[in-house]
Amino acid sequence: MAAGTQAGGSPAALLEVRGLSKRFGGLQAVSDLSLAMAEGEMLGLIGPNGAGKTTVFNLVSGFLRPDAGEIRFRGQSIVGLKPHAICRQGLARTFQLVRPFPHLSVLDNVKVAALTRHARTPEARARARAVVERVGLAPRADVAAGRLTLAERKCLELARALATEPTLLLLDEVMAGLNATETEGIVRLITRINESGVSMLLIEHNMRAVMALSHRIVVLSFGEKIAEGTPSAVASDARVIEAYLGEEYVHAAPA
Repeated sequence: MAAGTQAGGSPAALLEVRGLSKRFGGLQAVSDLSLAMAEGEMLGLIGPNGAGKTTVFNLVSGFLRPDAGEIRFRGQSIVGLKPHAICRQGLARTFQLVRPFPHLSVLDNVKVAALTRHARTPEARARARAVVERVGLAPRADVAAGRLTLAERKCLELARALATEPTLLLLDEVMAGLNATETEGIVRLITRINESGVSMLLIEHNMRAVMALSHRIVVLSFGEKIAEGTPSAVASDARVIEAYLGEEYVHAAPA
């Protein structure tokens, strides 16, 4: 059987989550969540604050261990693996709160990430320089990260994740705090990265952006999946409108 193919000839899921649950004391943060992603897909994960989205990211990327459920990446279970081991398998993530090494240059920040794949410094530096150029930060390569604008720090966060050479990239609100022009730039960059073959699972509150980027969307509310489908189907789902979007979004959305 060819790699990446299930019995019967259907393509295997790149990421598969089954029955995932996580509780913190009396709070059920994630409850019996199942979802799957195909190679090359852009999957949006949306829902109100406190819905469990970042907890899902922390579970998938190894920062938390689930109470129940299975997480399979490229057909192999990754439950119990440390974040660095999961990253080496090709699953990387960004963080909502961007915290680069402020006194290191942009290039050196990315080089640290590249060392996960390239143990020798010259190779890691060359990889870092290529990634810095890819995200549009080449003119700022030698600038200390602490001197970057918020939009530039968001691009640096993307660059650090890309330097690990991921197959699947988890994006946690990479557009938060940006103005419309900066958001458009990040949307174009994310589109190019996806078109290069990197699959993406993204959390985002900017609905115009997430609707434009996502091939499919999963909606969480109080830790449970309440809807899944194409952007247009999700946007018109009564449960999603009630729990998250609101009638104002429906009336304001372009036809």
